[in-house]
Amino acid sequence: MNQLRIGTLVGLFAVSAALAWAGAGLWDSLGNTLPAVPLLAPVILGLIAAVLLATALSLRSRLRAQRERRPDARPVDRLMAARAVVFGQASALVSAVVAGLYGGFGVYLAMNMLEISNRRDQAIYAGLSVVTGVAVVATALFLERVCRLSDGEGPNGEGGGNGPMGEPV
Repeated sequence: MNQLRIGTLVGLFAVSAALAWAGAGLWDSLGNTLPAVPLLAPVILGLIAAVLLATALSLRSRLRAQRERRPDARPVDRLMAARAVVFGQASALVSAVVAGLYGGFGVYLAMNMLEISNRRDQAIYAGLSVVTGVAVVATALFLERVCRLSDGEGPNGEGGGNGPMGEPV
């Protein structure tokens, strides 16, 4: 499983923001009404960030207890940790695109329609969506870091190779 690269996420954000800004401008120039930014967009992105953060903190505490060999430590299932990382990576990729779309649309609204109160509110919702999208990306990267094995560390702390489950390649 490959690590997420911040450059990839920034690139996705930038491309989707440019496309949204250009698309909104084209749609508006054709005389069509621009779609509304939903109020629940930042709320849902915030909930996803909260779930990712709760998962990361739970796994971090369980892994720390396991590393310190506490008698009450619950073992971490490798498959569950891998699923959490995949969920985090997927959430980060989708959130980068969604935040870019809302960002580009919000910039277009702020540049051209800020005097209309309804569109001003939608520009604010778009800005909040960008902020919560960045929060999703940050918590996903934190979750990925929590679940990462250090170089040369096997699943049970023993040394090993870089193959699956810390075995030699």
